[in-house]
Amino acid sequence: MKEQKWEITKIPTFDVKNIFECGQCFRWNKEKEDSYIGVFGTNILRIRQEEKKIYFEGVNQQDKDLKEICRYYFDMERDYENLQKKLKKEDSILEKSIQYGEGIRILNQDLWETIISFIISANNNIPRIKGIIERLSQNYGTPIRWKHTTYYTFPSPEELAKASIEDLRRLGLGFRDKRVYETTKMIIEKQVDLQKLQEEKDFEKIRNILLSLSGVGDKVADCILLFSTLKRLEAFPVDVWVKRVMNELYIHKENITNKEIQEIAYQKFGELRGLAQQYLFYWRREA
Repeated sequence: MKEQKWEITKIPTFDVKNIFECGQCFRWNKEKEDSYIGVFGTNILRIRQEEKKIYFEGVNQQDKDLKEICRYYFDMERDYENLQKKLKKEDSILEKSIQYGEGIRILNQDLWETIISFIISANNNIPRIKGIIERLSQNYGTPIRWKHTTYYTFPSPEELAKASIEDLRRLGLGFRDKRVYETTKMIIEKQVDLQKLQEEKDFEKIRNILLSLSGVGDKVADCILLFSTLKRLEAFPVDVWVKRVMNELYIHKENITNKEIQEIAYQKFGELRGLAQQYLFYWRREA
């Protein structure tokens, strides 16, 4: 397992803080200003951002090419500058939010890991979510040693299937223990085939299949659709923050429903509403 390095010229649409602090991922940790380390797939990666350069260094258990891994994971083939221009034309409020978080890129995260991670995220806060996922990985994932530190991959369905509900409860999942256990069983038994789901084109069909999984409601389904390798930018997750933002900025109404918010998002942002959601969410929460 050989350490690899890669560097790129800094661009406005790639900012490590924007990417890792916008709520889409849970296995990236800040080391110091503009430096993060994370585990995804069988990769351990450190990213350091300077004024003119971004440096990537890490290892892959299968010795795959670091450049290709990063280009895919960080969605580098997509023209975010052009997408931002389209969204800015539609909305002056959104234009302001894009200026604040223009370095956000939607990661291509493993579908299985994203499903379990966002089931765990239900009614939870980010530090606790990260802690639970780390404990799951330490107990059921595969260890990878790099720079005198041991990291753990996220457990595969087969690895996580070794855990009983009681085992999961001991790791602090709370009411989510049964849901994670049941969803793992559904995936193992091919009641939901992740490969076929990856190949499916129909948005509503994918969403309905996700909703059949234990612990997956509307918001979690939309997070999975947006943040995983399913990569559906029209998915618009609605949580307390997004509800507040949409109502304060666009709707101005008491007792607004999630359905009304979804309809407004579709009218205003169209097929890019999931990306718009990320800019609005990050801007209002951070600024």
